This record gives sequence, C-alpha cells and structure tokens, in this order.
Amino acid sequence: MEVAYRELTLGIAALINDPVTGRGGLPALDRLLHLGQYALGVPGMALSELHDSGGAGRVIAATGSADWALGRPVQPEVVTAVLRPGPTTYRVELDAIDDAASDQMVSLGSRWILLHRIDIDGRTPAVLGAFMPDDRPAGPDQLAVMALLGATVGRLYTERAGLPVQHAGDDLADRELFIAVTSHELRTPVTVIKGYADTLRDHWSQLDEKARREAARVIGQRSDELARLVDRLLAASTDTAVGTLSPGPFDLVEALRHAAANLPADLRRRFRLELPERLPLAYGDRATIPNVLTELATNADKYSAREQTVVLTAGDDRRTVFFQVLDRGIGIAPEQVHQVFERFWQADSGDGRRYGGAGLGLYLVRKTIERQNGWVSLRPRDGGGTVAEVRLPRGDVKRDARASGEA
Repeated sequence: MEVAYRELTLGIAALINDPVTGRGGLPALDRLLHLGQYALGVPGMALSELHDSGGAGRVIAATGSADWALGRPVQPEVVTAVLRPGPTTYRVELDAIDDAASDQMVSLGSRWILLHRIDIDGRTPAVLGAFMPDDRPAGPDQLAVMALLGATVGRLYTERAGLPVQHAGDDLADRELFIAVTSHELRTPVTVIKGYADTLRDHWSQLDEKARREAARVIGQRSDELARLVDRLLAASTDTAVGTLSPGPFDLVEALRHAAANLPADLRRRFRLELPERLPLAYGDRATIPNVLTELATNADKYSAREQTVVLTAGDDRRTVFFQVLDRGIGIAPEQVHQVFERFWQADSGDGRRYGGAGLGLYLVRKTIERQNGWVSLRPRDGGGTVAEVRLPRGDVKRDARASGEA
C-alpha cells in the first residue's frame, strides 16, 4: 500500500511547530491521528490512554470508522490481551478486543489492528491503533509510519500540556476541592432559604397572603435544589456514584420522549426533538434516562444563549443505540473534552465565575452510563457549540458475560 510520506512529514512538522496546537496535547493528538489515517490509507485510527494503576483505560482520540468509540472505556482485561513485550509495533486480531467492538469494526470495513505501544521511561501510557482494511500483513513502509506516529505521540506526552488526559487521583487535592465546591454551592440556597424564613418570622403580620405563599414557594423550591445537590455530592463521593441498576431491553425513543416531556419548563421550551419513529431496543436501565437527559440538557442550557435551540437526536449502528444533545453554546475546547467528566470540574472557577453548578453533572452521567456498559462523549459541533453523545448496547444483540457485565 502506498504511503503518503510527503503529506505526513509536512503535517507532523507543522503540528510540532504550531504554537496554537502546542497549548494542549489533545488537539495535537487528534490532528496526528487524522494525518496518520490519511498517510496509511486506513478506515480509521484510535489512541487509547492506559491507567498507571491497571484500571480501565479510555479511547481519547479517534478518527474515521473508529470515531464512534471516542470516550469508550478500555477494560483491564482488554489491555492485558493486547499488550505484548518485544517489538513496539505488531498485529492484533479484532477478536482480542471484545465481541461488541470487534463486530462493530468489522462491519465498518476493518479486518485487524496494527498496534503501536507507546513506551516512555519504562511505562506504557497509551497505545495507538490503525484499523486495517484487508488481511494483508503490514509492509515496511506502514511499520515505519506507525513508528513515526508512535514517536510523535511519545514526544507529545513528554512535552505538551494536558497529557495524560486521565489524571491520577490526589486525595488531599480532592478533599480540598470537595470542601471548596461544597461550601460555594451550598451557600446560595442556604442564604435564600434563611432570608425568606427570616422575612416570614420577622414580618409575618406585615405580609399579605400572596407574599407569604411566594416566600413558602421559594423556600420549597430552594430546599428541593439543596436536597438534590446533597444527593449528588454524596453520590460523587463514592466509586459507584449511582444506586442499584435494573438493566434490560427498553425502547430508547419512547424513554427519551417521556424524559423530554418532563424536563423543567424553562428547558422544555428551548428543546427540539428530532427523534426517529423507532430504533432497535437499547440494553440498560430505562429509569436512568430522565436524569441523564436532564443533566445534559441543563449543561447545554447553561452554556447557550437564551434564543438558541437545543436539539435531541437518536440513532443506532450494528452494536449500539445512541442519542445526542446538540447545542450552539460557547463550545468546548478540544483539550477539555475529557476534563469535563472529572468531579467538580468547572469551565471557570472562583467566586467570580459566570456559570453555577457543582461540576458533578457530567461526572455522574459518565458513571451512570458506564455502569450499563455504555459510554458518553463530548465533542465540538460543526459550526459552533457542543455535541454530547450517549451510547448504550443494543438490546437485540446477543451479549456474552464479558460484554454485558453479567458474570
């Protein structure tokens, strides 16, 4: 297979020397994968970041036919199956991944993976994969390109800010952040509740019935907000993050329509549904869909101008059923698309920040969906704004214990 060496070398040189790309490592990785896909002439490429402690990794960049896997967890047993000693570039059969992913990639035109292990100072922070379109072995030119791409990834991990994407936990920093966010977010509802309660206590006789009812309404509303915030803080303080799930096949379109109809009025007014009549059944816990949709809709609403419409769409492919929440808000910087799922992460911080919230919504969405063997991703929307995508396994596809989590 002919390799586009000229385009690849010029592209990598521009990437390394580009001061804008140099601000963050994730945009550079994305550009590098696009260059590699074009140079190799393959359907798609993906870069998976691995966890130092042996936990689940994650697909942090993906192009072409692998784009659907962006944000997908990479389970420890899969990492064990694909990592090998010896040469850093080697062939991996698709069935070494898992049934769901391999079947999906085969349906999209791939036959096997040309894998490159990224080794830095005795550890392997990431693996790079090119999805090969036929059964022919990789030629020397393709192996050389993968070595060049791998070396460039290694350099980015050594020199660029924002890498690795998945940060190791810092218990002290997490505790301090928990205290800071909790005190900041509890302050507003507590202050409002106390203010209205003091008004009722001190000026009851001066208030008419309408004013008393309004004060009681606000106290009730803010109390509900406070209770929800406390529940979310408690959920975020544990690894499980969500309660007991009851997975099974369900109609995702019907669940989304019902959840959208029960959104708060201010969200419902700017929501536009572009849902198909029907989709294959999803496999998961239907009861979690309203909370997941509310969190994504709230996030879209928070960062969008009031006149902008938020769109809800859905679709399916060979192995998954998915839905998307699309907005025309301020968008998300490419280097932040994985940070937003961290606990307490905020687009801005401090008492002067423009956007409220505890930074827990997207964290809880990811934990909830991943416990159902699905995954969630955010990416910039063409023309401005953000696309939030949630994928769940199809309920009409045979699942084995490894793919379904039902051991």
